[in-house]
Amino acid sequence: MTKQLKTGYVYHELFGWHDTGTNAGFFPSDPAKGLQPFLNYENAETKKRIHELIVVSGLIDHLERIPARHATNEELLLVHPQSYLTSLKAVSEQRLGGDAGDGETPLAKGGYEIGTMAVGAVTALAQAVVSGQVDNGYALVRPPGHHAIRSGGMGYCLFSNLGIALSVIKRDNPGIRIATVDWDVHHGNGTQDVFYNDPDVLTISLHQDRLYPRNSGMREEIGEGPGLNTNINIPLPAGTGNGGYQYAFEQVVAPAIKKFNPDLIAVASGFDSCVYDPLGRMMLTARGYAKLTEILMSASKNNKLMIAHEGGYNAVYSPFCGLFVLQQLSGIKKLDDPFDHTENYPGQTLFEHQRFEVDEAAKLLSALPDNR
Repeated sequence: MTKQLKTGYVYHELFGWHDTGTNAGFFPSDPAKGLQPFLNYENAETKKRIHELIVVSGLIDHLERIPARHATNEELLLVHPQSYLTSLKAVSEQRLGGDAGDGETPLAKGGYEIGTMAVGAVTALAQAVVSGQVDNGYALVRPPGHHAIRSGGMGYCLFSNLGIALSVIKRDNPGIRIATVDWDVHHGNGTQDVFYNDPDVLTISLHQDRLYPRNSGMREEIGEGPGLNTNINIPLPAGTGNGGYQYAFEQVVAPAIKKFNPDLIAVASGFDSCVYDPLGRMMLTARGYAKLTEILMSASKNNKLMIAHEGGYNAVYSPFCGLFVLQQLSGIKKLDDPFDHTENYPGQTLFEHQRFEVDEAAKLLSALPDNR
C-alpha cells in the first residue's frame, strides 16, 4: 500500500435511477423465441453495491466527497453535435423513453438528465485533480461513457463522459497533456474517436481481442493527422489474467506514459475484465486492479490520476474490485479480498501467446512522440 493521499470520490444516488429496462441478455425479450425478460446487464445493482461497500467498509470516511453536478450544454457540445443532444433529449422526454440510437443503449424518461450528471461528475473530479484540491480520485458514475462516439451513443453509453471531461480540462488549461488508459474488457472506441486527431492526448486501451465493438481496437489504429502515433491498442487474448495485464502495463502502458509525459492520467475503469464477469472472459482480480493502479501512480510525475467508472456486471465481485482500487489510491486498507483464491487460478500467470501480443503492441512505442 502506498502512503496516504488525498483521494476524491464522486457518487450520486441518481445514477442508480438510470433505467435500462429488461432484456434477455443482449436481445429483446421474445416469447416466440423462448427469450424470457430479465434485467439488462447494465443495471444499477453493481454500482450501488460498489458504493455501499465503500461506505460499509469505512473507507468513505477517508475520502473527500466531491459533489456531482450536471454538465452544461456548452460542455456537452465540446464533443457531441447539437443534433444528437436534441434527438436524445426528445427520446428522454417520452413517457417510455427509448434508445440512444444504436439499438443497444436504452434509456427511460429522464435518462438524459442522469447522463448529464454522469458527465458532470467525471468533469468535477477532473477539475478537482487538476486544481490540486485532491491528489487523485474515483468517479463512480452511471451510465458509462467509453463507447459513445462524437456522433452519438453506443453500447450502453449516452455521452462520452471522459471525453467531455477531458475536453473541458483542455479548454481551461491550454497546452495540457493527458494520457488515458482503459482497462474495461471492451475496446474504448469512444474515447479513441474523440481524441484520434489530438496530439495532446495519448489514448491506450487494453481489451479482450475483438469482443466489442468487433471491428475496432486493433493495433493498426494509431491515430491520424496531428494525433498520429498517439493511440495505442493492446488487444489481449481471452483468458488473460493478472500476469498478462501486469506485463502489458510494465512493457507498454508505463513506458508510453513516461515518454508522453502527461500532466494528468485518466483511467476508464471497467471491472468487466474481472475473473467473474458475465460479459468478458478475462481473469483480473481485485488485487490485480490494485496493482495496475499502483503502476499508474508510479508512472505519474505529479500524482494527478483520475478514474472514471465504466462497465462491470458481477454485482458480488465488482464491489471488491472498486474497493481495492480506492484503497490503492488513498493508501488506506480496510478489507481483504474474500475471493482471493482466484489469485491462484492457473490462468493468472503470463502465457507466451499473451506475451507475443503485448510485445507486438510495444513496437508502437518507438513512434510515440517523446515529451520528456
